[in-house]
Amino acid sequence: MIQDSVLGPHQEIITAKAADNKVLSKAQDGGIVSAILIYALEENIIDGTIVAGPGDEPWKPEPLVATTKKEILKGAGTKYTMCPNLSVIKEATREYGLEKIGTVGTPCQVMGLRKMQTYPLGVRNVVDKIALSIGIYCMENFPYESLKTFINDKVGVTPSQVTKMNITKGKLFITHTGGEGKIPLKETHGYEQAGCNYCMDYVAELSDLSCGSVGAKPGWSTIIKRTDKGASLIDKAIKEGVLETTETNEGKFGLEMLRKLSTNKKKKHQKRIDKQIDYGLNMPFTHSKDKNDPLENR
Repeated sequence: MIQDSVLGPHQEIITAKAADNKVLSKAQDGGIVSAILIYALEENIIDGTIVAGPGDEPWKPEPLVATTKKEILKGAGTKYTMCPNLSVIKEATREYGLEKIGTVGTPCQVMGLRKMQTYPLGVRNVVDKIALSIGIYCMENFPYESLKTFINDKVGVTPSQVTKMNITKGKLFITHTGGEGKIPLKETHGYEQAGCNYCMDYVAELSDLSCGSVGAKPGWSTIIKRTDKGASLIDKAIKEGVLETTETNEGKFGLEMLRKLSTNKKKKHQKRIDKQIDYGLNMPFTHSKDKNDPLENR
């Protein structure tokens, strides 16, 4: 196990994509999350999973308890607004009868999941049924109203016309039925959810495995194998031909970029946290900077 202060504890970092063209056709990048969830379901590693499925409004996802490949694919693709997946964990066990639950979420959701497992007050007999946690890279997320502002005001279309959204090369790309809009990320600052400004985790460090497009060429994903469970699942999926692998780029636009973004998020948000503490405000998961504080060296 590599103890990495930037990317979190992990065993190996690889570059891969789904081998199933049907998965790739619906995927955001390499289709890793969908492919792994489907494989885990077929191998009885999980008997269902919680994904961000379609909601009543375009691009406003709602939690979906998926127990088939078709249902898992309904959650394929990135939605740049929060979906409260953890809110249906009890429902997944009690109404759907799941005994081995797969989960996928942003770093903050993975952190919430691990807290539930550590302090299971109110969710006893539920958290022990969590069989897999897949994390996705995330710099920030947007309230749905902010997303609508980007679509309506900055691109000039309606959410129902949008077919895909992607953040890359410093821009938010919004593909729609009439073409594509590009919004510089600097124009999205101030629209993100407030909690994102204090999050220190870019790569879902507490997940079993995490993945995203950063560090990989188009159509591929960078996978961070973390726990034994996550690493074993990825290795089996590769062996069974579920995933294809390619050489991992260690350079400027590869893992160096992944490390850079993760480092920048930690440094930028730590400064914001320190400033809040200097103002005398309480911050979650932080403590006094007083060197005499007994918690300083915890």
